[in-house]
Amino acid sequence: MFLICPLIRTRRAFRQFRPTFEFEGVSGSRREFIAWLLKVCAQDGVKPADLMDADAIDLLAERLRTALQIEMHMTLAFEHAFRLGESRVSAEVVEQVLSRAIDELEPTLTRNGYDAPTLTALLNAKPAEVRDFLAGTLPGDRTREFTEQLRIAGVPV
Repeated sequence: MFLICPLIRTRRAFRQFRPTFEFEGVSGSRREFIAWLLKVCAQDGVKPADLMDADAIDLLAERLRTALQIEMHMTLAFEHAFRLGESRVSAEVVEQVLSRAIDELEPTLTRNGYDAPTLTALLNAKPAEVRDFLAGTLPGDRTREFTEQLRIAGVPV
């Protein structure tokens, strides 16, 4: 790999990148953020295309939402590619390290600040009901009721 301590330099470099984004973070510029991150972390003379396939970048940009998720999964992808003896990160390697549950209900609500105790208070429900709701095992009528309450409250469901 041609990275300088895989993605360790990002904190220092991230400060330089931050002013170019709106308050919403990297949500509208994920591909550009990944390209920038690769460029900043690569050794001099190494191109981002030498480190990661375009398909892998597209997959990361499509499936991940936040800068923290992108940085974490890029690090995991580089580590996994290294263990496999690969010189570049491919889409297959990225697919292997991506969390399958990243777009499920609980991670989505948690990313938006709604953990189980918050949902318990918001829905005026028992903690066990909220756990079942997040796990997808709550009966259908109660699930619809919770979903409707969350939509009315403006929670992204």
